[in-house]
Parts: sequence; C-alpha cells; structure tokens
Amino acid sequence: MGYKLIDLSQEIYQGMSVFPMHQKTFIMTNMTHEENMEATGSKTLGFSARNLLISEHGGTHSDGVWEYNPNGPTIDEMPLEYFWGSAICLDLSHIRYPNYIEPRDLEDALEMSGRSIRKGDIVLLYTGHHNRNFGTEKFQTDYSGLSYDAAKWLAENGVVNIGVDAPAIDLTPDDTDFSAHLVCGEYNITNTENLCNLDLVANKRFLYIGLPLKIREGTGSPIRAVALVEE
Repeated sequence: MGYKLIDLSQEIYQGMSVFPMHQKTFIMTNMTHEENMEATGSKTLGFSARNLLISEHGGTHSDGVWEYNPNGPTIDEMPLEYFWGSAICLDLSHIRYPNYIEPRDLEDALEMSGRSIRKGDIVLLYTGHHNRNFGTEKFQTDYSGLSYDAAKWLAENGVVNIGVDAPAIDLTPDDTDFSAHLVCGEYNITNTENLCNLDLVANKRFLYIGLPLKIREGTGSPIRAVALVEE
C-alpha cells in the first residue's frame, strides 16, 4: 500500500494575511548573488540570502501554551508528540459564521467520519473557511470557532492539538473571552491555526506532522504542516 503526502500549510510571503494583533510579514534581501561574488572575490558563484521578519504566529503555526497561560510551557518546552502523530480530521464545513461549533456538532461529525478519538490524538477541524474566503477581506473576520464547551469536549477526550483552517480556533472577533484558547490553557494543550487543504483529509485518519521551530521561550512558531495518508 502506498502513501501520499498532503501539504496543509499556507505559503509565507510579504503581504500574506496575518491576524490583526500580530506582526505583518516582511521579506528583505540580505545579499544578491552578484553582491556576494564581489564580497568574496569568487568568479565562479555567489550565494543569495533573504531576511524574514515574521510573527511567531504568522501563517500556519502552532501556539505555545505560554501565549495564553503565563504558567504554561513555551513552544520549546512542549512535548514534540503534540506536533506529530496520529490524527483525524472532522468535517464541520456546514457550521458557518456567526455560529459556534458546539459539542453536539463534534459528536455528529465524529459519527459521520466513522472514526473515534484516541487519547493523544491530534484533531483537525475542516471548516471550509480557507477554501471559501482566503484572499478576501472576510478571511480575518467571518469564520466560525469552538465554543468553550466544544473545546473542553475535545480536551477531555484526550486531544493534544486542535487544528483549524481559519485564523483562530475561537469565534473571533465576536468571542472576546477567546474561549477555545482558554481551554487550551487550562489543559496545557496546543492548537494549530491557518491550515489549508483540509478537505483532502476530511473524515480520514492519517499521520500528521507539524513541527515548530525550537524558539527559546517562544510563544508559538510557524510550521510546515503535512498529512501522510494511505492511498
């Protein structure tokens, strides 16, 4: 049986969509090939490099618990098992803004998928928001999110990483309590935001990999998220 790798990550580029409270992304040229050849005196080749200015929460990223709980671990202190392992993706694409995703919605989606949640699972939520609104003004505003009870339902079922194809797992900007992040802080688990291509893994179980950079005292980190699925 063969396997297929599915990229679940947004592209990083200057001008990319970023959650309003975070640093915008800037990409600057450090040195061109020609400048490097002049600096080194080489007549055969030059090295080119660019500098990135990017938020720890820019693009597809995972959160360190410390971001929303000052008593929790930073991204470099968290178990790597929170960022890779067995995962399922639930189809919640029928739940639209301004409605919350509630526990009953998760239960129905789980039943429809024919899967079960195991302790230590990573659970991704396909909301369809990226497919519908990426590249539009609605991307940073009109998306659904987990209610407090729904996030708690996932945490109490042993989920260690909640992923969404939207800028946040909360119903932002309406939910100023940031209920889903509050639950993640209470249970010392992470969440992953700004995923894409979740329609390709909806209702499947697969191996998920989304390792963060080892940023000392990091509040989060951009990741390259992928799914390894059986063909």
